[in-house]
Amino acid sequence: MTDQREAPLIMWTVYSHPSDYPDKFVARKFEIRRGGVTIATSDVRIADTLAKVRTEFIRRGLHPLARSHEDDSQIVETWI
Repeated sequence: MTDQREAPLIMWTVYSHPSDYPDKFVARKFEIRRGGVTIATSDVRIADTLAKVRTEFIRRGLHPLARSHEDDSQIVETWI
C-alpha cells in the first residue's frame, strides 16, 4: 500500500548579507508541497562565508541551482 502523503521538495535559498544578518550569509529552508505551494520554514543556517554554506550542503549531497535574473539581488543560489 502506498502512502498518500507525499514528502515535500526541500530547497535551501542562500542570501548574501540579508537585513536580519547584515554581516553573514544565510540559507533559508523552503518546502515545496503538492500543487507548488511553497512554505518558508524557520530552519536557517548562518555562516561567515559562502564557502562554509556550500561545504555544508555539499556534505549533505545537495546540488546548487544558479540564481535567476528575476531573483532578489541578495539571493546567491538555491540548493536542492
